[in-house]
Amino acid sequence: MVDSIIEGEGEGEALNKYKASVAAGSGSGDDGMVIKEQDRLLPIANVGRIMKQILPANAKISKEAKETMQECASEFISFVTGEASDKCHKEKRKTVNGDDICWALGSLGFDEYAEPLKRYLNRFRELEGERANQNKSGNSEEKVMNQNLAEPRKITTHVSPTSINFNFMDESSNSLSRSCF
Repeated sequence: MVDSIIEGEGEGEALNKYKASVAAGSGSGDDGMVIKEQDRLLPIANVGRIMKQILPANAKISKEAKETMQECASEFISFVTGEASDKCHKEKRKTVNGDDICWALGSLGFDEYAEPLKRYLNRFRELEGERANQNKSGNSEEKVMNQNLAEPRKITTHVSPTSINFNFMDESSNSLSRSCF
C-alpha cells in the first residue's frame, strides 16, 4: 500500500487530513471513521482491463503490477479531486463538476491532460444538448430515438486526439521502447 505524507506534516496530521476529506465526501459525519481499502481504490478488474488495452494480446500482467497501478490511479484521482473539491469549498459550492476537474489538472501541472479533457468535455456537452433537443422534438423522431437507445452509445468527435507516450521494457532486447496512440 502506498501512503502519501504531505511534506512538513506529521504522519497523523496527513492521515487526519485524508480522513477528513474522504469523510466530507461520504456524508457520514463520523470523523473517527477509517476508510476500507476496497472503498478507497478503483476496482482491480477495471484497472487490469485498461492495462490490457495498451499491451499486445499475448501479454500477461502480474497481480503486483495491477495492484501498483490500482494504487497509483486511485491516488491520482484522489489528488485531483481533492484539489477540485478545495476550489468548490472556497467558492461555497457543494458539487464538483467537469470544469473544476479541468481546472485542478491545470493548477497541479497536468496541463497536457487538462486541455484535451476540456475539449472532450465541451464536445460531450454539445452532444448531450443535441440529444436533449431531439428528445423535445415531435413524436416522429421518437421512434428514431428509441432505436438509437437500443444501440450501444458511441460519441464521435472531430477533435484531433492527443498522443500519449508510454515507456515499456522490451524483454527481448532489454531496451526502452516508445509507443504512441
